[in-house]
This record gives sequence, structure tokens and C-alpha cells, in this order.
Amino acid sequence: MSQITKSTCCYCGVGCGVLIEHDGTKVLNVSGDPDHPANLGRLCSKGSTLHLTGDSSARALYPELRLGKTLARSRTDWDTALDHASEQFAQVIAEHGPDSVAFYLSGQLLTEDYFAFNKLVRGLVGTNNVDSNSRLCMSSAVVGYKKALGADAPPCSYEDIEQSDCVLIIGSNMAFAHPVLFRRLEAAKAARPDMQLIVVDPRRTDTAELADIFLPIQPGTDVALCHGLLHILLWEGWIDRAFIETHTEGFDALKTLVRDYTPELVAEICGIKASDLHNVARLIGSTPSFLSLWCMGLNQSSCGTDKVGALINLHLATGQIGKPGSGPFSLTGQPNAMGGRETGTMASILPGHRDPKNAEHRAEVARFWGVDSLPENPGLTAIDLFQAIKDGKIKALWIACTNPAQSLPNQTLIHEALAACPFVVVQEAFTTSETVPYADLLLPAASWSEKEGSVTNSERRISHVRAAVPAPGEARPDWAIAVDFAKRLEQRLRANQPSLFPFQHAEEIFLEHAALTAGRDLDLSGLNYTVLDSQGPQQWPFPQGAAQGTARLYQDRQFATDNGKAKFMASAYEPTVERRDARYELSLMTGRLRDQWHGMTRTGTCARLFSHTEEAVLSLNPRELSRRNLSDGQLVSVKSRRGSLILPVKADDSLQMAQAFLPMHWGGRYLKALGINTLTLGDYDPYSQQPELKHSAITVKPVELPWTLYALVEGDVQNRLTRLRELADGCDYVSLSLVGRDTPAVVMRAAHTSAPDKATLAAIDEVLGLDEGPVMAYDDPRQSVGKRVKLEDGRITALRLAGESAAREWLKALYLEGETDDSLRRWLLAPLSAPPGGNKVASKVVCNCVNVNEDAIKAAIGAGADLDGLKQNLGCGTQCGSCVPELKRLINQGQASQLATAL
Repeated sequence: MSQITKSTCCYCGVGCGVLIEHDGTKVLNVSGDPDHPANLGRLCSKGSTLHLTGDSSARALYPELRLGKTLARSRTDWDTALDHASEQFAQVIAEHGPDSVAFYLSGQLLTEDYFAFNKLVRGLVGTNNVDSNSRLCMSSAVVGYKKALGADAPPCSYEDIEQSDCVLIIGSNMAFAHPVLFRRLEAAKAARPDMQLIVVDPRRTDTAELADIFLPIQPGTDVALCHGLLHILLWEGWIDRAFIETHTEGFDALKTLVRDYTPELVAEICGIKASDLHNVARLIGSTPSFLSLWCMGLNQSSCGTDKVGALINLHLATGQIGKPGSGPFSLTGQPNAMGGRETGTMASILPGHRDPKNAEHRAEVARFWGVDSLPENPGLTAIDLFQAIKDGKIKALWIACTNPAQSLPNQTLIHEALAACPFVVVQEAFTTSETVPYADLLLPAASWSEKEGSVTNSERRISHVRAAVPAPGEARPDWAIAVDFAKRLEQRLRANQPSLFPFQHAEEIFLEHAALTAGRDLDLSGLNYTVLDSQGPQQWPFPQGAAQGTARLYQDRQFATDNGKAKFMASAYEPTVERRDARYELSLMTGRLRDQWHGMTRTGTCARLFSHTEEAVLSLNPRELSRRNLSDGQLVSVKSRRGSLILPVKADDSLQMAQAFLPMHWGGRYLKALGINTLTLGDYDPYSQQPELKHSAITVKPVELPWTLYALVEGDVQNRLTRLRELADGCDYVSLSLVGRDTPAVVMRAAHTSAPDKATLAAIDEVLGLDEGPVMAYDDPRQSVGKRVKLEDGRITALRLAGESAAREWLKALYLEGETDDSLRRWLLAPLSAPPGGNKVASKVVCNCVNVNEDAIKAAIGAGADLDGLKQNLGCGTQCGSCVPELKRLINQGQASQLATAL
């Protein structure tokens, strides 16, 4: 009998509530929670497929230990695993000091997980070497908020999106990165057409399709843009002088700085029209309410803090903060990056938004925890941490719930560091992570739907996360692993003293965390699980005695600074670290896809989520392709100063000339080499230590790889994906993905200068199941051509094309349609023949929720359907709505085509 458990989605920082349908042992379905104030029942394409992810064959089930770098790991028990880990860490600490060990955590951990690790690292080990992948996500926003407003406290609520008169989205493809919030924005704009939307982005993204004004600035010029806007606001008198004089400081220095940022100069720097700059300034200066939304486009920069500060300056200059529909609103990238910031589980923060450089703050936490002191030495942040590992300064590393071997920039250095570290613990739910091979000790962790705790979303709203089903095998909650290890390490470091870790349940940790925030700007001491269960998710601050959370900060115009005044930040514009030159003539930008998440450790187990974008492709402006004599699908070498990849290229008119775009998600599991971050650089912001992942300089050259291979096989996808990746490693180009809906299949593309040996092809055929059974085959050894197709009940279940690729898309279409005819046999037995399907290709799925492809949508548009007609007749756009911007674009293209035909 099925049951329903309320919980939250484990993806982005929107913090959507979900209803998990399960039978007590297995998750059966998931839907949006209509009572959760973050999403009101909506889910995006990723959230709505949560029940289809987490393939059990990809899960870590038992502890595994390697005794010696040259040996394989073998299964062990928890006691042996954690005793060994505590022995190794204690020995390293004794020989080299506490700063010789480090912990690298994740914004996907629950708050209780974070708190347990932080107490372990700072209270027991005595080091500040604890950081998280939130360093790659929101650290520039954190520092920007603290410098300008005095605290890391986003002042807005989601309801401000619906209440604002003018919304500026800068550095965020919100339609892809935060789809549920974008749906709320779409609905608000439809209800109030006078609402003005400004989108600033080098690419014309799906988000920009909704904009009243779109500013396609050059990459990295955000500071110049904001200074130019402020220059106009000052010139025209569109500022709030009373607010500036009463509630801010530092305005004179900023006014002097922005005097030089004339509209003409800024237009030249940013590559936009001066008239558009004036129009945006007029809107910001004259609107009753002004809200800004940003994400990685500002944060992931070598001057990300300056970008955030320059944006906040616009709010302070106009007094647009602390009131409905107004304020600078950072959209958090991960589900609980905010919880990590609250608990202080980053090298640069202590619990309760305290500062590790502040002696009194350290003493407060030490007294609360009952330890003599907290460490004074600065902790290593992500980029410096892995450099220190490579340099031999870190002897033992603990990684939990994150995948640095895919996500960090300059992957060559990261892999060298992991290989060099004497002892690496990886605490992970999935064995398919690119980091897992480096684990000397692998600890299986519980995942989404399997553990209890809390998370805080972008609007400071805390939700109670409930477990619906037990974790598989011997997997355990992350906080429980940390506590068990800490107790064993205590026996070695502070024997015969009361334990710092008396926790038996997650709520005990939450209550200690909440108590440690009392009196701070984020005070949540009035919260517990009972309150969250009875009153629903709540926003902090929520101090003792409060009846409800705080929707909006700074309404009293008092800021969290020493004198209660907000501070303007006067920082000059600095260009990107790497600029285009004669050798590296293209600006590469990275970003998110609609249906994938981070390194695809979870989403990569769901074939449906590959149907919109199947593989990593380098996007270039169509004129850029033509200028370089490149064609769609052609393989090219993409090279930066750190490494190179071979990828297919495609035309993308959302880009300007001299620009390129790659999705961030593909790592070494799905691509040859080390993935997309082979190309990116590790230079970082001096204040936030957040790296410039968004931009690097590259060059692109065509490559000639005449021998090609295409393979597809149903079933056992995780095992086959791993084995095929290993077997194809000798090829210059390799790309793997999944395809299908009900029965997923692995798809592999490879290319090389010449055919591999027969043994390699035979091994590939064995993995594909083409070495036995009813298999149709054709071989032409002289031309290195080989075809294999396996049929079961009239359906293709496996195929392999070697030495030719003309029939690739036709065969995939046949597989997806589940039908074949005699034409397949005739083609198979003919040498290098064109497929009988002509140019037929498998149509891209536009709407994942109800499986509507592009061909069906175009046919309906050709018959006269508008957006409402598509929704009514095909069902697309009626569920999560993530496909709506693309549907609108297809409608516009169809109408333009019909008009051109008529003329």
C-alpha cells in the first residue's frame, strides 16, 4: 500500500517541497507539494523525475577499503572502516599537525550533516581546513552581502518576484537554472503586463525571451555596466538622496569613481547601445519597486564580489531595499548552500555567521562547544586546498557528497592532487562519481528520500526533510557517519573526556545549531522540527518567542553593520583574467542545461533527462561556424591554456561572434579526457576565493578522425556505460549518454584516426551482447566497416556501427519508435549504403514531462496552433512548464516561416 511523505527536492536552491509516494521500501512517484510556499506544487523537469533517478546499480552499498595505492578496494565493515580512518587521521595529525588534514563538503548536505562535520573539524581536529563546493557557487554573493549590508542575509522573499514592478536578471539563465521561480515570474508578468523585465546576459537565453529589454553584454563586463547605470542615475537625479544620507556611507567615493563611466564608454566596454543603457537606468530610477536576481554569471568570476557589490549599489542609491518587490536577491545554486553558510561549514565562516578571524567569535563557539579554543590559522578554500594537496601539505582528505574530479576548474591539477594524496576518504551515495576511483576508503551514504534533517533555500526558508524509504545496503546518513568517526577519533585525540558528539538523532544536532545562532542576524533559536511540521517551512530570523518567520529584511532601514548603515562598494571594473588574443581567439562561457544537474551523478542515471540535450556540444554563432568552414556535428579540437577536448560543434544564434558555450555537466565519465573543466581556469576572486569558472579563452580547430563507432544497448546501463568508456579510451573522441524512457539504453559515440584492433571490437561487442544470439552482421575488413544489429521481438535492443556513421540517426529513430521492417536487413547487408530512411533523425524531445518531440510541435504549429493550442492538443507546457520558452520560440519561428512563404 502506497504512502505519502513530505520532503524537499535535492537539486537547486529554490527548495521545492515534494510529496514522495512510496511503499515503505521503494519510491514510486514524486509530485510537487501544493502547501510548500516555495513552489506551491510546481516542479521542474528534474524534480518531477526524481523517482526515476538514483539507479540502484549506481549506488554505493558497503564500505570499501584499499590498503595500498596499487591495490583495488575490497568490501569491509563499518567498524573496520571507521577505525582505520580514525587511525590514519590521528597519525597524520600527530606527525604533521591538525592543518595537515582537510575536509571538502557539499551544498547538497543537510544542515545537520554540515554541523556535525564542522564541529568535528574545528572543535575536535582543530583546523579551519573545511570548505565546500558552495565555494564554487555562492561565495561571492556571501562576501558581497557582508561587505555592503553587514551580513550574509538575502533580504528578499520569492513573493517579491510577483510584487515587483521592475525585475533585473543578471548573470542567470533562470529559465534553466531555477525553472520553478521563472514560472512564477512568467505568471506574474502575464497577470501584470506593465511589469518590466530586464535581462543581462552575453547569450540570448530562454530567460531573455521573456525580457522587455535584453542587454547582450560582453562576458565579464557587469561591473562596468552597473557603474554606467549609476552614472546615469546620478546625472538624471534618479536617486534617493534622503536614504543615502541617512542609511548609507561611502557614497562620495563611489560617486567619484562612476563619474568616469560615461554611457559612451560603458556602451563600448559592454558592447551594447548607449540608448539601451539609458532605458534601463530610467526604468530602475523611476519604478516604484526594483528587484534584482543573479546567480553564477556574477559569482563565478575573479571579481565576483565587485560585481555583486556594484549591483547592490544600485539598490542603495535608489533606496530600493527592505520593501515589497525590491532588493538584491541572490539565487542559490544548491539545495542547502545556505545551510552550510548558517552552520559556518566553510573555511571563511564560523557557526551563526561568525568570523574565524574574530577572536571573540572563536571564543563564543569554543565556550558553547566546551572546548578550550578554536583554531586561529586561516583555513584553505577549495582551489588552494587542492593545490596544497598536490604540493604534499595535506596528508589526509575527507570528501563528502561532492565530486571535485568533475566540478572544480583546471581538472588536470585536481586529478594530480587526488592521485598524490596519501589517504583519501570519499563519503558518497554513488559509485559512478569521477572522484570515487581515488578513494582509499569509500563510505556509502544515504541519499535523497532516505534521511532526515533540514535545508534552507534562497529566501532563508527552512524546511524539514523527512525520510521516506530506508537507504540501500549499509548506506548511512551523512551526519551519522561523521558522528561515528568523530567518536572514534575522540578516543585517540582527547581520551577520557566527555564526548562532543552525544547525538543520537538528527534533531538533536539541529537544536544545537539553532541555539548557536541565538542573538545573531540569522537567529533561528525558536525553531525545531515540531514547529516546522506544524507551521510549515519558516524563514529566518525566527528567534525564541516568534510566531512566524521573517519575510523581508531591513524594513526598518537598519543594516547588520556596526553603525547600522549600509556601505557602498567602490571597485573599478576589471576585465576577465583571460582575454581573447591571436592564439586563443574565442571567449568560452559555461552554464547549465535545463534537464541536467551538476556532474550528473544523479540525473545521469535517468535516460529521459538526456532527451533534450544528448551530449556535450560546443555552441558557436552560425557566422562563426561559416567563417571557420565548420558544419553542424563536425568534430573539433577545443583547446585552452590548460587542456583540450574533442567535441562536436553546432550553430547557436543565441551567441555573438567570437563567443562559445559549453554545458558544465559533462565529466570524464561521459567524455574523453577529464571533461569540460579540463578547459577552465582556477584564478579566483581575492575576497570570496570563488573561481572564474564562467569564462576562459579557447581556440577551435577542425580534426580529422575518419574511423567512427556508434553503439547502443538496452539494460544494465551503469555497468555497460563504465565498461564501454574503458574500452573506448584509446579513441580520440568518446561521448556516452543514455536514451529512451521506459527501458533506458546506453549510447556511445567514438572516433579515431584508425580502426582499433579486432580484440577491442570483440570486447565492445561482448559488452553490447552482440557476441551471441540472433545478431545480424556485416563486415568489410578492407574498409574497416562492421555492422551489428540485435533484434528481440522485432525491436532493436543493441547495435554497433564501426567505420561508418551515415545510418546513426536513422537507427536511433528506429530504436526509439520500437519498429523495424525489411529495409533494415537490406541496408545492413549492403556496403556503405545510405540508410533507407534518408535524412530521418530522432526528433529532440522538447517536453520531457509528457514526451512531446519537436516534430510533433512543429506539425501542430504548421496547422495553426498557438501556445494554448499546443498545451491543449499535445499537453506540452502543462506540467513543469520548463519547455514553455522553447515552445514560444518554435511558434515564432513557425510564424516567421509561414509569413516568408506567403510573401
